[in-house]
Amino acid sequence: MAQGRDDHGGIEDLFPGDEPAHDATTAPSAGSDGAADDVADAPAASTSSTGKRPAKKRRISVVGVAGELLITAGVLVLMFLGWQLWLDDQLSAPRLKNEATGLSQQWDKEAQKPTAKPSQPGTDVSQNPPVQTAPKNAERFALLAIPRFGTDFYRPIAEGVGVQDVLNKYEVGHYPSTQMPGDVGNFVIASHRSAYGGALHRIHELEVGDHIFIETEDGWYQYSFRNLEYVKPTGVGVLDPVPQQDGVAATQRLLTLTTCNPFYSTAERIIGYSVFDKFTPRADGPPKEIAATVNGGS
Repeated sequence: MAQGRDDHGGIEDLFPGDEPAHDATTAPSAGSDGAADDVADAPAASTSSTGKRPAKKRRISVVGVAGELLITAGVLVLMFLGWQLWLDDQLSAPRLKNEATGLSQQWDKEAQKPTAKPSQPGTDVSQNPPVQTAPKNAERFALLAIPRFGTDFYRPIAEGVGVQDVLNKYEVGHYPSTQMPGDVGNFVIASHRSAYGGALHRIHELEVGDHIFIETEDGWYQYSFRNLEYVKPTGVGVLDPVPQQDGVAATQRLLTLTTCNPFYSTAERIIGYSVFDKFTPRADGPPKEIAATVNGGS
């Protein structure tokens, strides 16, 4: 996942300045014996195209140009890393929020059509929410809102966790092998922590009881954050219906967030677990806690 991440160092100066060239033959000082004759008899310094002095100048020039090119290349690499790992995340956030808002508004319009799915009479949907149908790979089917991350945090969720077709396209991805929103079990999503949107960059700031919202065409699934866990990249037990308990039947609806840790590294994974609280139908409007986010405010 995502989807991120990456340590890098600086550029050292490998090309100290050369000593200036000196003539092998110099004129004697004024007042010395035979000064005029010595000056007259002294051979002239070579200035031909095959002389040593021009050749040394060329060598110095090549070394200097090579050094400047290496330093320039290093600066460009650092600028690219800064763009990809930080600035790009900041610039992409408004675009992703606008796209999420547009999808939410589209669902609002569809919900007003006569063909919209009717609610089941006598069913308490707040505790028995509708189960979403699995979408096609890379298809957007849900939205993520986390008040702890700010009013402007609003991200699309797509099916799949492929690096090239989902995570590197700035999406939050859903593990297809895990449950869908509304189903009993574990709805697991992933994102890069830095670069490509870095949706879960601030996952370590979550506190017990923080609400996390998954929005679909049917409405809003509200979860309460429980705890963090750190695992190796091979720790696939977090995908189990009951995390880290293979073969145990699920009785709860869980939401699991996964991303890389530490920053700018893929050495391990940081996992955030949340438990389902309630469901709000789209007809009732968004929960008050995220109304400004959903309605396009900031």
